[in-house]
Amino acid sequence: MIETQPTEKLASPAERSRLETQINCKRQMSHQAGASEWSINGRFFSQKTTGVQRYASEIVAAIDTLDDLRPGEATMFIANSAPAPIALNSIELCAVGQSANQIWEQWQLPRSTSKPILNLCNRGIIAAKQQTICIHDTNVFTCPESYSRQFRLFYKALLPFFARRASRLTTVSSYSADELSTRFDIPRERITVLYNGHEHAFRWRAANSDIMRRFRFDRPFVLTIGSQAKHKNIGMLMGLADALDDMGVDLAVAGGSGGIFADDANRKQANVRLLGYVSDDDLAALLSNALCLAFPSLTEGFGLPLVEAMALGCPVISSNSACMPEICGDAALFADPTDPSSWRRQIKTLLDSKSLQGELSSRGRLHVRRFSWRQSAAGYLGLMRSLS
Repeated sequence: MIETQPTEKLASPAERSRLETQINCKRQMSHQAGASEWSINGRFFSQKTTGVQRYASEIVAAIDTLDDLRPGEATMFIANSAPAPIALNSIELCAVGQSANQIWEQWQLPRSTSKPILNLCNRGIIAAKQQTICIHDTNVFTCPESYSRQFRLFYKALLPFFARRASRLTTVSSYSADELSTRFDIPRERITVLYNGHEHAFRWRAANSDIMRRFRFDRPFVLTIGSQAKHKNIGMLMGLADALDDMGVDLAVAGGSGGIFADDANRKQANVRLLGYVSDDDLAALLSNALCLAFPSLTEGFGLPLVEAMALGCPVISSNSACMPEICGDAALFADPTDPSSWRRQIKTLLDSKSLQGELSSRGRLHVRRFSWRQSAAGYLGLMRSLS
């Protein structure tokens, strides 16, 4: 059931946004001529923001700006308990139910729309007849030790089902498309690759961050994005701390928390900075000042930090496995994620060459233009219209 609120002036921006959401929903439901042609699963607005949720929100925002999108053509469904969503002009918003959990997604959402549904976060709707589903990667199969047993069982059962259930199946790299095709026995031509974009990094403001002052960076530093997931391979970089210190280089680990990283010896090394959670503005400041972004993952579906770094002119040293060569092209240095010595050599090479640093920065800024939220959004609009 759709709930609405009175139209009196509300006190806070969040409350005004909620009111607008519900009024738009009511308007959309009240006249058949303007009824939407397809729907968007907005459950991601109630979830913690990771790369998957970033992808979903940026794709929706980009679809909303497309000149070809007709006002009211699409309706995005969210739960009443969801935080205030992004501002939208052409996409209608509809608040349904209370809590955006699995019951909401599999029961309340499909009962609220009979239109084709766009799902951007690895899962679809079991009962939906027509839907587009984006499955970002097959990491749960490639690197199962990164996930809990319950998560593994859940996704190993659901991903093949949704991949075959999708009317239109998308993913975020050719590498992931090949993996999906091989593992789930799906014709490769059925899978559409719609990349992540880079433009969101230009909205970040390094000037709003004081992270460089708070952590007193006074030497060159290598930045990496931390996570306890095994496939992120951060432990390999942590093991290079002494070698980096001998070069006069610090290692800054953004994300996660200090407690998730290895042993006390690493945490006591003076040149390792465990930064914990960082805001987007903090990340902009770090990328703008780092010697490089080190991205040692064993496997990824896309690797969003790679294009964020390139967009801001930060040189990249990347793993040479999985999708990373596809995403980085000739705009990065590469190293074997299983060979620490190759990372030490590449970092030293970059440290010793200002010209190489400048060359990689320039190449990255040029290369990253091929990854556009707007271009991928246009791809999704075409797919959803093909189902309408």
